[in-house]
Parts: sequence; structure tokens; C-alpha cells
Amino acid sequence: MLRAASRVPDHGKRTPFRFLRIEGDARLSLGERIAARSRARDPDASDSVIEKDRLRFMFAPTIVTVIARLGPDEKIPEQERLLTTGCVCFALLQAAQALGFGAQWLTGWVAYDPQIRTLLGIGDDEVVAGFIHIGTAQCEAPERERPDPVALLTDWTPE
Repeated sequence: MLRAASRVPDHGKRTPFRFLRIEGDARLSLGERIAARSRARDPDASDSVIEKDRLRFMFAPTIVTVIARLGPDEKIPEQERLLTTGCVCFALLQAAQALGFGAQWLTGWVAYDPQIRTLLGIGDDEVVAGFIHIGTAQCEAPERERPDPVALLTDWTPE
């Protein structure tokens, strides 16, 4: 799956991404720390909110964190490197699903919180592009309404 996820457009061959796997007992340990951080962020949060945060990484046996590496680069704009990393997330999601796994791409506040980022070893020049939760699907994912692509299309014409 990681090999498939790594076969994405990458202007300049920078490999502006890396992976961080979270599985096994590490998921609950991380959940405990997230719950503590959630309580510190909002002392008035309900017990159900804190419990949701504690269990955030417990619904799939493996979570692959996709991290964009966005340090200085004189040739390749940051946006292009971030887009590459987004492609990695999507390719990993599709690879997992193609192999018969259930998979979901999530972020949430934990992807952006400075203390959680430090806990996960996310550098100052890095961002979490997504947590890809991979496991056994418990049900068929419901289809949702999608935009009409024809309504989104315009044609450029020279003046």
C-alpha cells in the first residue's frame, strides 16, 4: 500500500512526504494523551467529548499518518509539495480499499494542535495531511450526493 501511495506526481522528485504508523497499544496511549489535551483545551468539555477523543484512534487497527515536509525549496512551490502529499493520502486510501480493507481519511483538531504535533514528532516545517485509518469495513460506506461535474466546468476562450 505504501508503495502504491508513493507513486504520485512529485515535481522535482522531492518526496515531500513521510509516513508515521500508529497501531497496537500505541493507539490507546495516544488516545489517553489526546483526551488529556482535549480536557486542557476545554475544561468544560463533556465526558462524552473527552471519551470520543480518547477513542479517536481505536476504530481501526492501523493508522498511517501522512505528513507533508514543506521546508524551504527554491524551485518547487510549497503548494505543489502539499498537493503531492494530498495525492499520497488519496492513493493510500484507494490502495487500501482496492485490497479489500475499509479505509478512511481523517484529520480533526489533533492534526493541527501544537502539543499533539510535538507528541507525534511533527517538525515545524511539516504538517499532517491526514490520518488514514485502515482496517476491516464494518458496513458499506453510504453514498452521498456529489456535485454535477458538468456544472463545475467552464471553457476558457481567447478574447
